[in-house]
Amino acid sequence: MAIPTASVASISANLSFIPVLDGTNFKELKENILIVLGCMDLDIALRIDKPSTPKDSSSSEEKLEYEKWDRSNRISLMIIKRGIPEVFRGAVSDEIDTAKNFLAEMKSAL
Repeated sequence: MAIPTASVASISANLSFIPVLDGTNFKELKENILIVLGCMDLDIALRIDKPSTPKDSSSSEEKLEYEKWDRSNRISLMIIKRGIPEVFRGAVSDEIDTAKNFLAEMKSAL
């Protein structure tokens, strides 16, 4: 089973649907992020918790599951952060390493 990949053109086209956070539109931003990531099949990190980091003894299925989640999380974070101006990024800790927690932290900070 191959990891699905969204094309650069697809990602670029979908990014235009995500508004830039202005401090009053978090709900709209989050809804659009969820739709865009869902349509690109990159919302895994927002839907499920982080799987255990695979070990050498892990099955190929466990390794693939982790790779899919990790890719989803990295791209999701990049897309989410793209719509957040620098002034708002300081409200969220640099220690947050999952897209799901980043959105939760942004919501509580606003």
